[in-house]
Amino acid sequence: MKILAISGSARRNSTNTSMLRAVSAIASDDIEIAIFDGVGCLPVFSPDLEGESLPEAVRDFIALISQSDGVIIASPEYVRSIPGGLKNAIDWLVSGDEIVHKPIALLHASHRGDDMLAGLRTVLATVTDRFADDIFLRLPLMKLEPAEVFQAVEMAENRSQVRAYLQAFSAYCTEDSETV
Repeated sequence: MKILAISGSARRNSTNTSMLRAVSAIASDDIEIAIFDGVGCLPVFSPDLEGESLPEAVRDFIALISQSDGVIIASPEYVRSIPGGLKNAIDWLVSGDEIVHKPIALLHASHRGDDMLAGLRTVLATVTDRFADDIFLRLPLMKLEPAEVFQAVEMAENRSQVRAYLQAFSAYCTEDSETV
């Protein structure tokens, strides 16, 4: 099972990126997680750049989506909304078919952020018919340094929750491929 984990943060020491790295490190052997932490490196979406003019960074991002069996998104909340970089990344996917039937689930690194999550759920339910709204995990990791995030995810209770979350999402992705 190949999962692409997208961090919605452009920050170098992002809690969300650290959480995704920690989750990847404890995933079972049958789940391979690739992390995309480059939303801040994608150019601003413009329909004029689609098709043959598609920037290389966007082409690479779309290839990662295409090659995955499913996508997990972890994102901070900025001013009660989806960070601009993440929304921009999603905008680049709207005209293509790569995201339309792709299973997607959310993972969240904070005890808050419900407004952003509601907006992100609306956007994702619009761009894919496989958004798994009921497969969700929230870990209270906000304001932890990257090493502390790894330690928190490694804790027995969190490790168990992460593995159950990944197994549920993996099953959902497999269910999709068996019915298509």
